[in-house]
Formats: sequence, structure tokens, C-alpha cells
Amino acid sequence: MSYETIEFEITDGVAVLTLNRPDSLNSFNTQMHGEVKDALKAVKKSDEVRCLLITGNGRGFCAGQDLSDRNVAPGSEAPNLGESIEKNYNPLIRTINGLEMPVICAVNGVAAGAGANIAFACDIVLAAKSASFIQAFCKIGLVPDSGGTYTLPRLVGSARAMALSMLGDKIKAEQAEQWGMIWKAVDDEALKDEALAMAKQLATQPTKGLALIKRAINASWNNSFDEQLDLERDLQTLAGRTDDYREGVAAFMEKRQPNFTGK
Repeated sequence: MSYETIEFEITDGVAVLTLNRPDSLNSFNTQMHGEVKDALKAVKKSDEVRCLLITGNGRGFCAGQDLSDRNVAPGSEAPNLGESIEKNYNPLIRTINGLEMPVICAVNGVAAGAGANIAFACDIVLAAKSASFIQAFCKIGLVPDSGGTYTLPRLVGSARAMALSMLGDKIKAEQAEQWGMIWKAVDDEALKDEALAMAKQLATQPTKGLALIKRAINASWNNSFDEQLDLERDLQTLAGRTDDYREGVAAFMEKRQPNFTGK
């Protein structure tokens, strides 16, 4: 399928989804929501894809919702923003969270509103040093969505999450790294190459096991200690039955590089 608001390609086990409305800082409109949803369906169905990389074209990663797509004229009926979240943003965040593979986000510029929270929903976030993160919702009287009120306190603590959400301060990439909001801030010119190299490396790893790691860490936010111990037991049982576990042990014993298949 050809796209107008995104770019999408699969190479060497890596799916690269690039938001492509640079004139609007890659903000989401109805068409982009539909095209991103279609691309993610292709990722889920593919037997080839073992890692997903999400990034953006131009000077911004994503400015969240395109407000001109839901302009509120004086005297007009108020839009149902909850319906938009239920239809578009919540399914997107749930899909990223539930993908049985690593999801990398390369933030190439400003990540504002839902754009920031989409990045935080990914498993590993790299950002150009010129990039920034803004919980911009408070500037227009809204509440952080796309998982922001859930993810942000768990990344930076409730005090910082509350202040960031109420003040809407811009956090530069290097500070975001220091606060644990993202994995790493890199030089602007190195972002694309470093993110793609990481994605290609992960795609050669035991991705079934990586998917189980993702499931375990995500579940730990809501589990008790005993529940998490039980989950680790259950997931380790599954991991021990994979072809990649057999290959990993064999390669270790034979002192050679493993050839993982993600199965």
C-alpha cells in the first residue's frame, strides 16, 4: 500500500515507520492515524519483522494532534475528544505496548503532547540532542493522554510528572536522559544511523525472548512481588522451549556466534 503521511519499509527484519507530515511537525490528522494503523497491522502480520523503528521526517518527531483537524469555532458544538482517543490514540499505544518485538523510537526533534507520550510508549527511546519533550496539553486546557499520566510518573516520579504536566515545560534530550525519560541522547547527525544499527542488531537477537522480557517488565508495574516471581517462572518456562534458547546454549558450548531465528 502507498502512503501519503508516513513512510514505511521493511529491510533485514526491521520495519521502519517514519511520520511524514514535516510541514505540520508530523502532527496527527485522520489520514495519518489510518495509515499508521495500517502499517502496524502489517508489522503484526509479518513473519519477517523482528524489530520496529519509529521516527519522523523534518525538524520535529511529532507535535501530537493536528489542532486544525478538530478546530473549534466560536459557538460551535464541542468535539468529543474522548471518542478520538478511544478510536485512535488508545489503540495505537496498546499496539506499540503489545507488539511481540522490540520497538525503538528515534526522536529527531520536538515531541509534544501525544507525540511525547507515543515515544515514551516505545521500549527504547533515542533522541537527537536538539530534540525536546513537552507535555503541551495544559497549554490548551487538556489532560495528558496516550498513556502520559501512566507512563510519565513511572519514568520520572510523581513530583516531576505533575510539574511537567501542569507547567508544560520543555525538557531537552540530554536532561530527559539524565531523568530516565529516555535511554540515550545522541548527536543529531548520528541519530538515524545509531537507531537503525540498534534495530538491526536487535532483529538478529532471540526476539521471542526479548518479547517475553518486554511482557515481564510491563507487567511489573501492576504486579505484587509474589505475582512477578510467578510471572517470571511462567515466562521462563516459555523461553526455555524456544528454538532460540537451544541455539543460544549450543552456540555457547561450541564457542561460535549464535544464529537466532526469533522462534
